[in-house]
This record gives sequence, structure tokens and C-alpha cells, in this order.
Amino acid sequence: MNGSWTRGRRTAIALAVATLATGGLAACGGGDDGSSAAGGSGGTYTWWDPYPQHAADSDWAQRVERCGEQAGVKIKRTAYDTTQLTNQALLAGQQGEAPDVILLDNPAVSTLAESGMLATTEQFGLDTSDVDPNLLAAGDLDDESYGIPIGANTLALYYNKAVLDAAGVDPAGITSWATLTDALEKIKAEGNQGITFSAIGTEEGSFQYLPWFWGSGAELTDLDSPEAVASLELWKGWLDDGLAPNSVINNSQNTVWEQFLTGDFGFAENGTWQVNSAADADFETGIIQIPAEAGGAAPAPTGGEFAVVPVQQDTQRYDTTTKIVECMTTAEGFVETANTFAYYIPPTEAGQKELLAEKPDLEVWVDAVREARGRTSDNLGTDYPKISEPLWTAVQQALSGSASPQEALQTAQKAADQATG
Repeated sequence: MNGSWTRGRRTAIALAVATLATGGLAACGGGDDGSSAAGGSGGTYTWWDPYPQHAADSDWAQRVERCGEQAGVKIKRTAYDTTQLTNQALLAGQQGEAPDVILLDNPAVSTLAESGMLATTEQFGLDTSDVDPNLLAAGDLDDESYGIPIGANTLALYYNKAVLDAAGVDPAGITSWATLTDALEKIKAEGNQGITFSAIGTEEGSFQYLPWFWGSGAELTDLDSPEAVASLELWKGWLDDGLAPNSVINNSQNTVWEQFLTGDFGFAENGTWQVNSAADADFETGIIQIPAEAGGAAPAPTGGEFAVVPVQQDTQRYDTTTKIVECMTTAEGFVETANTFAYYIPPTEAGQKELLAEKPDLEVWVDAVREARGRTSDNLGTDYPKISEPLWTAVQQALSGSASPQEALQTAQKAADQATG
């Protein structure tokens, strides 16, 4: 790692590792790391990503290899699951053995950036001016950019056309909370179930709740605002009126999808990753954006990975590293990623246009990504997890009936204040 690192930065990494490392950790990635090759062309560059399901002979792995070939180097790729990758990266940073490139789940970017182990995009010479600002913001901390999204996914509402038709519901007319609730009531009156979503007591629950929270006009810095209370009252009202099942309290996003595929539900909140499954369903499906309270589209949270570059002692390596990253982030590269990973939406206008030229039916998802918002945006950075947990806890309390929405969110705000203070 860079010789200018201070003991304080190393301590920050150690603390971050301790915070993230719950349960046993695998040994730090060993072998040929980024320090083994000289700067400039030739040699081996290391690449870590969260796709262990893509083996060495997969299209994805071969694509990574081609980006190395274009840059004139060999790439040694190592894959971890998402949580393990963040832990391994922090440990490698502490030990001075960080790889050249990491594909990192976007909420974790601020964690590594705050530890001091990531180079800014300006430092390693990457131009991000074409990236949609709302997507780039997920990798920002203290007005510095620490990477580039290789694509984005987000949430929307899938619907069962047969169920809506039977209830006389036109999905194009659903543009607000009131019109959506009216549609759910009509669906229930026809003997079907209205909507299913995930309100589980994990980050998945916060992820699925945020479009409604933000769609009310609420902000994560003010969890018990009147707007926030209104959003939780919406979900609680749906359960009380039988428009959503009580099972949402324990639903994962996978469970939500399994429920939707039974054909009994009018709507399910889920993501771009279900596009292929929706096309293969036993019934005709469609997609609309999640409505905001007063009308229009609500911002949904962004998912997806960022390409980030750890600080290297030999800064000459950055020239080649930038070429590797740029290979992944051309308009064509973004579209290839979109097709490889169940329709990640490109983060640039050029990439989005190219994707829509191939698959015009993805326009709803492109629109949703353009409206999306990073969970760590607004300079929340590493404070986001300290806010998210009280938030999903409040959702659980309100939906289970152990507290009113207002009481639950007031408790959440106190917990968030204590955690971030």
C-alpha cells in the first residue's frame, strides 16, 4: 500500500474489519497480489469480484480476461460472496496486499473509502463525467468519487395482467398511493390478493421500504418526520385491510417472488433480476414504477457493483488499471454487463440507448434507474447502516402491531441519533 498511509488509517481499517466480521472469516486472499507486477504494460493485475457463481470458464471470467489482454496484461481473478468480499478487501488493505481492481457492492464503497484504502477516480485517472449523477453518488464520500458503477439494478412493481384485468384495473392509471390502494381494493373484491413485498428485519426490508419512504418526501436523516410516518402507515394500512399478507413481515425478496409466481397476487415489489423469470411465468406480466405519494415515480434504491481501485504503492500501475476499468465501462461494455447479469441497466445515457435498441421492453427499468437513489448518497456514507437497522426495526414493530408507526419511527430516530452521534 501507499507509504503515506498513517497509523490512524490502518486503525480505521482494523475497526471496520471488526465491525463487519461477524462469525468466522476465511483467510485473507493470498498468492499473487497486485504488488507482484511492475507498473506499466505487462505483468499480472489482480481483480476481485462478488460473482463466485461465474467459474473460470464462464462468459464473465473470459470477459475479464479480455479486458486484461486489451490492456496488455494478464488478470488474476478471485471471486468471493458479497459480504466476504468486503471483509477480505478490508483485511487486504490493512496488510498492504490489496488487489488492483475490486467490484464492490455499492453501499460498501463508502466503508472502504473511509478507511483510506481506495484511490479516488481523479487519482487513478478515470473520467466519470458521462455517468448519471444519481448513480455515481452511491460511490461518493465527502465530495470525492471512489469508483464507477458497472451497471445498476433497482425496484419496481411487477403485475399479473390477468388479475388486474379481472378487477378492471388499468396499470397505466396507477400513479399515486391513492390510485394504487384503490387498485388493490378492486383486486381483493375479485377474490385475489393485492400486493406482496419484503418487510423482513434485514437490509432487504429497508431496501424494499425505501421507495415508499422516499416517495413520501421523507429523508433518512429524519426518520420520524410526518412524511415518514405516512409511508409506514401506508404499509400498515394495507396489512390491516387485507390488501397485503401478514407474511410480508418475514418475506425475503425471493419469497416475494415465489408468492407472485403462484398467480394469486396483483402486484409484487421486486427488481430487475426477475426479468427473465417474469417472462417465463405461467401468466402475462407487466411492470410499472413504484408511485410516489402525491404522484409520479418514487425514487427506488440502487443496487449493483462499483469498480473501485485500491491505493497502490506503485502509482504507475494506475494507467493500466484505468484501461482495464475503461474496458468494462464503455457503452458496449455496459450493455454486455446488462445482458450477463440479468439486465443491469447501464449507468450512462449512451449505454442505456444502446440497451434499449436491443431490448426496448426494458424502458420501464431504464426510467426507474434514472429516478433511483443511492442508499449512501447525501453524504451518509458509513452512517447508512446505522440508520437502516433502526428503520427496518421500526417497520417490523409497526407491521407486527407492537408499536404504532409514529412510535416505532420515533424510537428508530433516537437509535439512529445514538449510533451516528
